[in-house]
Amino acid sequence: MDILKVLSRGTKRTAKGAGHAANAPAKLPSSTGVAATNPQLYHDEVRGQKRKRSKTEKQSPQDSAAEELPDVDFFAPKSEPPATTANSTSKSGGDRTSSPVSKPAKRISQEECRQILRSHRLKVTLLSKREEEPDKAEKRKKTKKKKEAAAEESKKDDKKKAQLFPQPLETFGQLRSTYGISRRVSENLVAQSYRVPTEVQLGSLPLLLKPKQALGDCDAQGLENGVDFLAVAPTGSGKTISFLIPAINEIMRRRGMDANDRDATTTQHRLEALILVPTRELAHQIVNEGLKLLQGTGIKIMAMKKQMNLDTEEHDVEESSKSDEDDEESDEESDEESDEENEEEDYDDDEETPKRSNKATAAKPDILVTTPQLLLNFLTSGSTTTHRVLPDVRDLILDEADVLLDVLFREQTMGVWSACTNVNLRVSFWSATMGSNIEAIVTDKLQSRADGLGVQPKPFVRLVVGLKDTAVPNVVHKLTYTASEQGKLLALRQLLHPTTADDSGPPLRPPFIVFTQTIDRAAALAEELKYDIPLEAGGATRIAALHSGLRESARASIMRRFRAGEVWVLITTDVLARGVDFAGVNGVVNYDVPGSSAAYVHRAGRTGRAGREGGVAVTLYTKEDIPFVKTVANVVAASERQAGRAGTAVQRWLLEALPDVAKKDRKRLRERGIESRRKGAAITSTSGYDRRRENNRQGAIQGSKRRKTTRGDESGDEDEWGGIDE
Repeated sequence: MDILKVLSRGTKRTAKGAGHAANAPAKLPSSTGVAATNPQLYHDEVRGQKRKRSKTEKQSPQDSAAEELPDVDFFAPKSEPPATTANSTSKSGGDRTSSPVSKPAKRISQEECRQILRSHRLKVTLLSKREEEPDKAEKRKKTKKKKEAAAEESKKDDKKKAQLFPQPLETFGQLRSTYGISRRVSENLVAQSYRVPTEVQLGSLPLLLKPKQALGDCDAQGLENGVDFLAVAPTGSGKTISFLIPAINEIMRRRGMDANDRDATTTQHRLEALILVPTRELAHQIVNEGLKLLQGTGIKIMAMKKQMNLDTEEHDVEESSKSDEDDEESDEESDEESDEENEEEDYDDDEETPKRSNKATAAKPDILVTTPQLLLNFLTSGSTTTHRVLPDVRDLILDEADVLLDVLFREQTMGVWSACTNVNLRVSFWSATMGSNIEAIVTDKLQSRADGLGVQPKPFVRLVVGLKDTAVPNVVHKLTYTASEQGKLLALRQLLHPTTADDSGPPLRPPFIVFTQTIDRAAALAEELKYDIPLEAGGATRIAALHSGLRESARASIMRRFRAGEVWVLITTDVLARGVDFAGVNGVVNYDVPGSSAAYVHRAGRTGRAGREGGVAVTLYTKEDIPFVKTVANVVAASERQAGRAGTAVQRWLLEALPDVAKKDRKRLRERGIESRRKGAAITSTSGYDRRRENNRQGAIQGSKRRKTTRGDESGDEDEWGGIDE
């Protein structure tokens, strides 16, 4: 947008009906019932052909999912219950009808699997372990031409061997009938209205539940023990369900909790699944989702607190110190190769040692969700000659793995990983962005751990949904040039109080999230905007600032108010940029330009969740930001090409005009941001007293005008958005 257009906007209200009504989107994420019936992001035709269907198969996946729901006959005799299905339940809440056991899957051909995966833009790859480098003497003997020829041949062979085409999951009903998950978990999925799987669920669940059945005659060895898994999928695409279901299913399978439909509440609890996340907000969100799936199973899921004590085993420090040092050296070497790693300075990094309670009062969850530093503090506390380990953990899940393996969290994450000493440990990694250096770190760690234990490493499978490091296709992106900090503040106020028609896209309506670079700027911006909303609309209570400088209780209260719709504008730092799910957020405003492409992908992913349409991502940039805007513009351009609307927000001439940034400057931007904004929070030059007095004066003027007007003079379309003032 032209800066003259931003700075020369009029202050008089235009006639209703001539403003944003024409550009108002038909659907908004905050509206009820706007979630797409099919939450899948992609469903393309491959080479002009559709998947072959049999004569009896005429319904869509949505129809087949609906058919698997029970047909209830209210006039049928009670002695003859309806035919049981994977999701059938009885009328009473306690007694449930029997559910069919796992049966052989109706396999489809490899060509059909290939077409389905390609139509959903899924790519499944078997990541082979690295070959040992030849000696320097051998390198010198080889000529350059021989090297190139050998490299090309090896790449061709790797591509042929690495590509996998597993059986896709078409409906959630197959989880019970084909892959044999627990009846109670299957019923809980139906109760939560899970019908059609998203892309990441379509490709990951068969591999994590029964890899040997999903891959069939694959050349990979050791599939009976499961696979280590890495998934790169867009934000809001259902990754949490994708790793919770296999973890829960493995716990119930090992304990035989679903056999003979016996009550599972009497089982003995022990920690078998560990989920690492970067923030406390994400930890509590995963716990809430897990509680919905675990109703009636007797399995406990908990978020770790500072005072929590776990039942662990103690090993001598000398036994594990050497292997840990070797892992850290290999991690430091691969760290320097990253161009797009994302360092978030506002994530939780608690340094206080948790207070231990008595062993008798130790918490015994089956699934524990925690930040790595919090758990590592507990594991390393106590005697200096011993180190606590977690021998019963069979599933280690890293959510937002690229951050957990970044410099900020890597040491803590590796420490927790090393404490999981079970030989049959399965490790999975999940994120919307994943740099090549992260994959190298993971591959080296998996191989070194297997060598240290003297076992064969599990097959390592990677799933990529769509294009890597791109935003979801159902979000509209806008880049707005504001020239200066004052213009940026004016542009943000224009989003709150639209007065003229804007031809650059749909308007941004509350509730929305505003991201800033630092904690000080978030607090200053909230202080600046708290008088912009009239008292009759809620006033300052409609705006809140959330950052890592607040107490945990204050952060939880703001999150609860924002989810309930009491807060309309949530100003925050990158502490809420990852993983946190807000179903009703209409848009995102990057008040300060994100430090990397990954940061932009995750920020923009707070809207447009689960296939919802109408979300808007606005990025405000000044003259100081121009050298760093190209990183964001490239992500926006790639996302628009993937969505089929290339050139809408970022024109070709803009990409060519923006300067390229050196690797050193990009790294400094990721670590420090714009340096001038770290020195202070100079968002406004007006004192709080003057702004409060001006707010009272404007309120008096508006009150006088309302008293003079009559209700009959109101005109305009009811569907028009006139700003927060209305």
